[in-house]
Amino acid sequence: MRVLLLAYGSRGDVEPMVGLALQLRALGAETQMCAPPDFAELLDASGLPLAPIGPSIREMAAQAMAGPEPLSAEILPQLAAAMFAMTYDAVAAVAEGCDAVVATGLPPAAGAARAVAEKLGVPYRYVAYFPTYLPSPHHPPFELPGRPFPPDVTDNRALWDLDIENVNVLFGTGLAAHRASAGLPPVDNFRDYFLSDHPWLAADPTLGPWPQPADLDVVQTGAWIRPDERPLPADLEAFLDAGTPPVFVGFGSTPMPDSEDVTRAAVAAVRAQDRRVLLSRGWADLALLDDRDDCFAVGEVNQQALFGRVAAVVHHGGAGTTTTAARAGAPQVIVPQMGDQPYWAGRVAELGIGAAHDGPTLTTESLSAALTTALTDETRARAAAVAGTIRTDGATVAAKLLLEVIGQEKPPAST
Repeated sequence: MRVLLLAYGSRGDVEPMVGLALQLRALGAETQMCAPPDFAELLDASGLPLAPIGPSIREMAAQAMAGPEPLSAEILPQLAAAMFAMTYDAVAAVAEGCDAVVATGLPPAAGAARAVAEKLGVPYRYVAYFPTYLPSPHHPPFELPGRPFPPDVTDNRALWDLDIENVNVLFGTGLAAHRASAGLPPVDNFRDYFLSDHPWLAADPTLGPWPQPADLDVVQTGAWIRPDERPLPADLEAFLDAGTPPVFVGFGSTPMPDSEDVTRAAVAAVRAQDRRVLLSRGWADLALLDDRDDCFAVGEVNQQALFGRVAAVVHHGGAGTTTTAARAGAPQVIVPQMGDQPYWAGRVAELGIGAAHDGPTLTTESLSAALTTALTDETRARAAAVAGTIRTDGATVAAKLLLEVIGQEKPPAST
């Protein structure tokens, strides 16, 4: 049994797939990972083969952040078509003999993965890490660059119908060109093509429940967690032992504009609460601004081991960080920047396990206000209570389900 897993995106897209790959391996299946080259070290440490796709996604994100204008509706279809072709070639080159394809990340890449699965005649599943990415009458779709929704349309089902057209225009060009060259009929609905009829939702049911009743047949497996057994670095252990639990501040693989201003505001806000500061450098390149011993900076570390030892976690609101902090019972402050992050900020506030920062721009005053909520005894008690409800078996559930899908959907070998 061999499974191809594609995750074209940031670490938050890739790491859950590693969790699934490890569980598949434990059940006797081989896996082939396809992901940006940024994650070669992560995959190598897990003993998983990587077929790298495209250039560094961190460099692409930094260039987009530094650019004078956001991606436009004029240039996006060309970029999407190039991504589709690049991904299709990379995936097809390593897909021979695979029994199923699982994909997540940017639509053109996921669409390319489904096209490979279609060519091979094997099952395909798309996985989302948060509920509001999937069509539902309970929430609207995201607006896409250059394709605003009409202000007079407020019904969610009508908005999701408009979303089909928007996704076709911005992302469907690559699939249309590929199918035409292969002599295949066109696909009228690229969004539902890459999502599939039975998408999976790898989110914890407490943190990110799939709303019911639903129009779409979604299977919620629970979050896919990669077990991390690494010890914390000795210098970090020394810092943790030297005083009261610090407040962790880090934004993962989300680039932050004006990182020095962000660091200055965050450190001042935490110090105003009479707390020590633990900075995570991340893709925002946060760095110490003075030599006071109440502040310490770390690179990539085992957050599963760390978050149970901090007073609170200030972060961007990625699905993985939100789940890890919730599992540890650590109060959270989410400073959402994009994508799913506003959703997770809202859920943390609704559950009473932390605070949603007021907008993406962080100041000393705004973070101080959010920390005032997160650092109360009431919030910590609520976070501890919710921690006991967070499931850790999502990747195992998904791995077993995938093997069942392969047995049910894969056509019998010809004789």
